[in-house]
Amino acid sequence: MEQRDIDEMYMRRCLQLAQCGREGAAPNPMVGAVIVHKGKIIGEGYHRRCGEAHAEVNAIASVARPELLSESTIYVSLEPCAHYGKTPPCAQLIIDKHIPHVVVGCRDPFAQVDGRGIAMLEKAGVEVRVGILEKECLWLNRRFITFHTLHRPYITLKWAQSQDGYIDRTRQSDQEPPVHFSTSATQAMVHKLRAENEAILVGRRTWELDHPSLTVRYWHGRNPRPIVLSHRGVVIGGNSIAINGETDEERLNLLMAELHKMGIQTLLVEGGSQTLQSFINANLWDEARIETSPIRLGDGVKAPLIDGKITEKLLIDGNSIAHIYKNS
Repeated sequence: MEQRDIDEMYMRRCLQLAQCGREGAAPNPMVGAVIVHKGKIIGEGYHRRCGEAHAEVNAIASVARPELLSESTIYVSLEPCAHYGKTPPCAQLIIDKHIPHVVVGCRDPFAQVDGRGIAMLEKAGVEVRVGILEKECLWLNRRFITFHTLHRPYITLKWAQSQDGYIDRTRQSDQEPPVHFSTSATQAMVHKLRAENEAILVGRRTWELDHPSLTVRYWHGRNPRPIVLSHRGVVIGGNSIAINGETDEERLNLLMAELHKMGIQTLLVEGGSQTLQSFINANLWDEARIETSPIRLGDGVKAPLIDGKITEKLLIDGNSIAHIYKNS
């Protein structure tokens, strides 16, 4: 087996381990680490929870015979950190344990790392190989990476629509009930999506017409922070913030900068149609979840228009759910 194939085999295991931290690692990235001695895995670990030990620390701690570390290779899906944060730098731990070889999936774009971990290792004489399954490693932490490279939250758009492309009937007041396209099963999926995001945004008209709770009451997890957007500004968790700008795009970019400053890494945008379309027109989105019901309305509020790559289609209770990612 070629060395590249061997490296990819162990890096795939790192990615499997990293996903075990999906619930607890945020806002830190998901990271997995594997230690190999003469073709045998002798240690594994992943980052379980923000503020606790990183993947490399857990992997090293799991090794039953520490004397083997000086003849081993550690595989890690994300560049080892080189700074003192809530935990000491992992790059220094690797050096202290005399591990001679390090294989890295991708660099960490976080400003306090971003190549410094690799440089620290190489300066100490450690052999480092970078870029093994890089695309897959970047994809796993796309939310974290978007936040640190584009300086905005990772944005998911979500809406439900009729078979003929409407998200609701035209309503003049909150006394007129909205059309419900979701089933109990697909509604639970929506609430799961909410639990996976730190904040959720709707437009002022949706807020006034529907009085949405924006909670995860049909799923387990924390409620996202509610954001209501209007032309005059935003209300974030009950606090009003003025967002000045000549155009929708300018206002949205200013809002994204504000959310980045607040440390909000993930944002779910639920509506209405005009708000969703403004995000699409400003190119401020990363993925979309569109639920289409067999119901036909014939007239009403048109659904947003979006162009992207459909990666998955599900059929649940007669409703079609499409996952779309922005074309790179």
